Amino acid sequence: MEEIKVSPDYNWFRSTVPLKRIIVDDDDSKVWSLYDAGPKSIRCPIIFLPPVSGTAELQYPVYWDLIEFCDGFRKLLDHLQLDKVHLFGASLGGFLAQKFAECTHMSPRVHSLILCNSFSDTSIFNQTWTANSFWMMPAFMLKKIVLGNFAKGPVDSKMADAIDFMVDRLESLNQSELASRLTLNCQNSYVEPHKIKDVAVTIIDVFDQSALSLEAKEEMYKLYPNARRAHLKTGGNFPYLCRSAEVNLYIQIHLRQFHGTRYAAISPAMVSAEELEVQESHLSGNQDSVDNQ
Repeated sequence: MEEIKVSPDYNWFRSTVPLKRIIVDDDDSKVWSLYDAGPKSIRCPIIFLPPVSGTAELQYPVYWDLIEFCDGFRKLLDHLQLDKVHLFGASLGGFLAQKFAECTHMSPRVHSLILCNSFSDTSIFNQTWTANSFWMMPAFMLKKIVLGNFAKGPVDSKMADAIDFMVDRLESLNQSELASRLTLNCQNSYVEPHKIKDVAVTIIDVFDQSALSLEAKEEMYKLYPNARRAHLKTGGNFPYLCRSAEVNLYIQIHLRQFHGTRYAAISPAMVSAEELEVQESHLSGNQDSVDNQ
């Protein structure tokens, strides 16, 4: 379990990037936590939203419905003086990113979306009828529900380390945090794509076992027919941990289309053009192979 926690990159990040705690609601128990990294000259940064079990660059407070979450997130962006942002969302984080883009479509706050192992309709989990009872379940029952979606059987060492790390992160969430996330994950809701049709989208998913069914993935492709697709042969539920180099390159490729505009999210000094050219051709090859299936 300690492999990722003791890695030089993880410890460098945690020791050099300050953790900010911000309250934007009238209820001062609702605290947003975020690591604010990168140059301040970037005015349309990328924000990472975690899955149910994770903690990320940004961790949101206990919210019990999607409207409340979207309102709180909008207030956070106002507090940070960010007109528009790019969102990377994993699983539930991707669903929340889509709902926020949908909620703010009349006055857009989301410039682009990267959706990793994500979904567009909560009914795929067959838990909508129990969603309203999560708040009263003890923490051990909630953790059991989440762990039931983790990969079973043999996996490579990096995937095993990623699973162990996410189990550790799951243990760091208290009962109300976990119950609220499961409620958001499972309460009856779906994305209305016509409201976010002008948002640039990249969909990242894996070919091996994950919590998402093939039907759920196909539904995402139908919802976003113009989205760029980035496929990983393996990666399970947490490719951003166990296949981080590939996922990071796909993120850079996605953000490259905004270079030279006010919506640039990467400093030009941080981009290796040659490396991106190679990876972009690889991404196009993946797209062609999918189209020909």
